[in-house]
Amino acid sequence: MFPLLKSDLNKQIIVDSLRFLSDKELITVYAFVIMPNHIHLIWRQNYLNGKETPKGSLLKHSAHLFLKQSKANGTSKFYEVNGANKKHEIWQRDSLGIEIYSREVAKQKIDYIHFNPISGKWQLAKDDLSYQFSSARFYETGIDEFGFLKNIYNLFDGD
Repeated sequence: MFPLLKSDLNKQIIVDSLRFLSDKELITVYAFVIMPNHIHLIWRQNYLNGKETPKGSLLKHSAHLFLKQSKANGTSKFYEVNGANKKHEIWQRDSLGIEIYSREVAKQKIDYIHFNPISGKWQLAKDDLSYQFSSARFYETGIDEFGFLKNIYNLFDGD
């Protein structure tokens, strides 16, 4: 499969979608990293977007934009499927949700996602803070370059 999120343009589609949903207060985004072939999100889904979940809105909207772009650049064949009700599949359906119930669990998950771009096979940046499509700098500096991040530790500290 072609790595859908390899291009910064496609990563920006995810960032813009998260910002849109956050601006509508449908979600609260605490942390994220966008990798070439997957995303890690720590978020809360606050309200439905009409009849669909914010997750459904994110996946549907981004899939539509990705498919349009892949048709234009000739890579849509990588996402073709033999489905009864669809010709292409952009997102896998088996996302994993983990409840974050303590500050310790939050730290463990945030550290994992923030170090993902520099661990193992990836080596996408010299360090976690220099990877552009991550909330790592927010947790280091307190500056929200994306305009939608909230500090998850405030949930546990009462701030």
